[in-house]
Amino acid sequence: MQTEKAISSGRKGWLMQMIPVMLCFFAMGFVDLVGTASNYVQKDLGLTDSQANLFPSLVFFWFLIFSVPTGMLMNRIGRKKTVLISLAVTALSLIIPIFGDSYWTMLIAFSLLGIGNAIMQTSLNPLVTNLISGDKLASTLTFGQFVKAIASFLAPIIAAWGATTYLPTFGLGWRSLFIIYAAVSCLSVAVLAATPIEEERPDKASGIKECLKLLGQPFILLCFLGIICHVGIDVGTNTTAPKILMERLGMALEEASFATGLYFIFRTAGCFIGAFALRVVSPKLFFGVSVAMMAAAMVILFTAHSLGALYTGIALIGFGNSNVFSVVFSQALIAAPVEKNEVSGLMIMGLFGGTIFPLAMGYAADAVGQAGAVAVMAAGVVYLLYYTLKIKSIK
Repeated sequence: MQTEKAISSGRKGWLMQMIPVMLCFFAMGFVDLVGTASNYVQKDLGLTDSQANLFPSLVFFWFLIFSVPTGMLMNRIGRKKTVLISLAVTALSLIIPIFGDSYWTMLIAFSLLGIGNAIMQTSLNPLVTNLISGDKLASTLTFGQFVKAIASFLAPIIAAWGATTYLPTFGLGWRSLFIIYAAVSCLSVAVLAATPIEEERPDKASGIKECLKLLGQPFILLCFLGIICHVGIDVGTNTTAPKILMERLGMALEEASFATGLYFIFRTAGCFIGAFALRVVSPKLFFGVSVAMMAAAMVILFTAHSLGALYTGIALIGFGNSNVFSVVFSQALIAAPVEKNEVSGLMIMGLFGGTIFPLAMGYAADAVGQAGAVAVMAAGVVYLLYYTLKIKSIK
């Protein structure tokens, strides 16, 4: 009887720790509002595709700068405190647009959003390893991505509601999205701060050179490039999907923005299914099927001119790309178990792909239309097909 009570108490304690962590994953999803917000700013200010794509590129630029130093910071102050810092920066970034949506205001807000998210993604994923390890890590990280995807899915819906509703939004319009997510960020800070989480003793302090040296390990480098392609495709679809509908079908932005919502619906569904499927199916098989879906989607987006076909392609990318991050990230952590903090920093630095891809897609779209943007994403899918062959078995 006492043993059963101890087990029940242990499970309750674990659950009370996981709930605040999953709320942080929800806050992590706020970074994806940049795709929706940049489209509205582009409309409000009359920007070109390359100018508007600077916003998501700027957000993910900071992953290149802050990811590795964040891994070092975790070694000094711990993972939980680092996550709390990231949430505070995120909350600040979401408050700024409430006061206006000028070009420079949004550049500052998106910069802070990128900095906060870079710190959060680097520290939150390793924090999960204090609660989960081994073969359950990939499925748990995938469930976290499912929670994150809910926030991503809600962003275009809330923005469209704010832009078109007759209910009071304090004159903010689509920017009402920011005040709602800022409130959730503040709640996340309070809940996580009040939750005790026992952490591993910090690894020995390491420098930037030691962290970057890990890229000399072939498999770590493959994972790093895989993250770049995954995020590039994710941010690229988030930003470009409505533009494809506007170009080929003549839709208005408010109507075409459903494409972003559709992408996140299927990304959310994919994360939910992956959280369970990865417990029974090998990561290599699941990953291969996911990337094959994205490859089929690229063919559709190149050739289709009907609404149903384009929606199908967007949905396939959302479902296929939903579990790529979790599989690649867990593979990297398991490949270098002693340097988890450093590897996490390197993998999150790979989110710099969210800068590279949108910039390239913006210039390609300005030159030849949205088919050029799709071609850039297709190059990332080709690499992920190659990476599938390199995935290792996890015991």
